Amino acid sequence: MKRSHQLSLAVAFACGKQEEPKKAATAPAAPAGVTVTIAHAGPLTGSIAHLGKDDENGVALAVAQANDKKITIDGKPVTFKMMSEDDQADPKVGTTVAQKLVDAKVAAVIGHLNSGVSMISGSATNPALTERGMKTVFRTVGRDDQQGPAIASYIAAQLKAKKVAIIDDKTAYGEGIANEVEKTLKGAKVNIVGRERTTDKETDFKAILTKIKAKNPDVVFHGGMDATGGPMLKQARELGIKATFAFGDGACTDEMGKLAGQAAEGMVCSQAGLPREAASKDFVGAFTGKFGDIKQYAPYFYDATNAVIEAMKKANSTDPAKFAPEIFNDSFTGATGTVAFDAKGDRKDAEMTIFKLEGGKVKPIAIVKGGVSTPFAMAEAAPAAPAKEEAKKGEAKPAEPKKEEKKEEKKK
Repeated sequence: MKRSHQLSLAVAFACGKQEEPKKAATAPAAPAGVTVTIAHAGPLTGSIAHLGKDDENGVALAVAQANDKKITIDGKPVTFKMMSEDDQADPKVGTTVAQKLVDAKVAAVIGHLNSGVSMISGSATNPALTERGMKTVFRTVGRDDQQGPAIASYIAAQLKAKKVAIIDDKTAYGEGIANEVEKTLKGAKVNIVGRERTTDKETDFKAILTKIKAKNPDVVFHGGMDATGGPMLKQARELGIKATFAFGDGACTDEMGKLAGQAAEGMVCSQAGLPREAASKDFVGAFTGKFGDIKQYAPYFYDATNAVIEAMKKANSTDPAKFAPEIFNDSFTGATGTVAFDAKGDRKDAEMTIFKLEGGKVKPIAIVKGGVSTPFAMAEAAPAAPAKEEAKKGEAKPAEPKKEEKKEEKKK
């Protein structure tokens, strides 16, 4: 934490009678302002920089809105600033970045995008992240042991697959979600006809795809990111593989349509939260007006940032040792609905979303919560905006919805 040492002193002088001059009176000093640095860490260069930048923009918006509210903590006006670092989606670089942020004495870290590199993430889904008993690690999305079963159940029940091949990219994320999918499919008596491995840097997948083609699967699941998923899907179609391709959230983006072209049509995928279409109207309006389209998890990084700020206000302190425990007590209406955490730091009641790519865009088709899948409906899925009283307390939404919007949201 850095402190601003700008101190405003107002000194008033009063003229007294000649025989009894009075001393000058000094007005009370205004409290010194405090500058609090909130860091973002994620991939800002490389093949998935589009996702890292989207997350960074979510943090930037939350910081800007917090400053607009002129928040006071412990009697001192607080100015928030963002420090953003590129971890290149590489755990080794992530370690270097983490040390840099520690040296900079940042109050909190919002990130990382990937599970191999994470205080509070808006996208890391590997269960191990919050299973280590650390009291300063949280996430605003669901876990892969929720997401994996969700997409696997869709493969088994909706796609009615009898034979499935699975590929992973050897990363903590890719291998983790592939394992969850395989476990759930085996439990559903679906035949796993092949398990292949590649890397997150590979560009030629024809060797493993040729092996898979010989198995004639109904569905191919890939645990990895869109940077590899897109080319893989395109090459699969070039080889004549007719199977439906399925992916986790790493490849559940519109970028798949750009990378694979027509080959991406009909693919299905999952995300560990509600879709961008269900983000609050206030967030969508503010974000798109400033940064353009939401790519994926920006609303969750926005909520992660506000979770930290809310905890600071509850603790009346910007000292991480004092406000971090208060994150467990957070409960507010954010861009993605009610934000609250369990004893491990996982988000309570996290929803999963199933998507299908049509017309070059991933579109939500089902919401899975507590193992129950229901068709996606915009009016039902969109989280309600907070009331005026909540907004005054510093919640994520600055504006109250119009009457027409309220009527729409009452359909929930």
